[in-house]
Amino acid sequence: MCICLLVETAEIPLMAPVPLYADDVSLLMVLLDTNPFFWSTASLSFSSFLSHVLAFLNSALLLNQLNQVVVVATGFNSCDYIYDSSSSAAFNQSSPALCTTLLQTLEEFVSKDEQLSTKNEVIGIGSSLLSGSLSMALCYIQRVFRSGPIRPQPRILCLQGSPDGPEQYVAIMNSIFSAQRSMVPIDSCVIGGQHSAFLQQASYITGGVYLKPQQMDGMFQYLSTVFATDLHSRSFLQLPKPAGIDFRASCFCHKNTIDMGYICSVCLSIFCKHHKKCSTCG
Repeated sequence: MCICLLVETAEIPLMAPVPLYADDVSLLMVLLDTNPFFWSTASLSFSSFLSHVLAFLNSALLLNQLNQVVVVATGFNSCDYIYDSSSSAAFNQSSPALCTTLLQTLEEFVSKDEQLSTKNEVIGIGSSLLSGSLSMALCYIQRVFRSGPIRPQPRILCLQGSPDGPEQYVAIMNSIFSAQRSMVPIDSCVIGGQHSAFLQQASYITGGVYLKPQQMDGMFQYLSTVFATDLHSRSFLQLPKPAGIDFRASCFCHKNTIDMGYICSVCLSIFCKHHKKCSTCG
């Protein structure tokens, strides 16, 4: 029998400090939002945004010759790796070649992702598959940790414009706690019209940086001054801090964001209304 208790969302403590060194080698996982329904209504065009991102990626690689950059495209229906600076094809590439390779792979990904959509499937902007790209980034980081003696300092940068998808709440929170346990900070740069409650929680729990730029034309300045620095250098900088964090959860029954709800004492599922029997664990 399942007992339901009325609970209110509480703050989650910060993660333990990460051991840092002055000569850190960084592994930067960039999650790039490619949701076409968002970019068709955004104030900044996707091509202009990409120009800022490409300049930022080049600057991150120039900071240390051993730095590694991996880009994961976060589409509306799918996600995939579109660039890896450590691959044999990209290792000796110059800056123009990097841009060409990434743009070609990105174009192929966007075409495949759009083919998975139907015309009547989307209402409004829709959310991108952030949970999938976070999982792919964490899997890649674990693979790097197990593949060689060099253990870089990993961090994840989410360049997100699409609104949160409440149906992804459980998967995203699982990824956040996995990143916290692996001591992987999740940085968030929100370029949409609204703040992202999911990314606010992700950056807070993992010790990352959350930023919502005010001037989209200066995107490269935001990226280079806030997100290009390695974890050791951040202790010497005054990085932006969020004014408030939305810790509200999403119910498992209707996928709505709620302030207060009922939680199953067995499996910890959250519901917006009282249920005699838990629909998750029975």
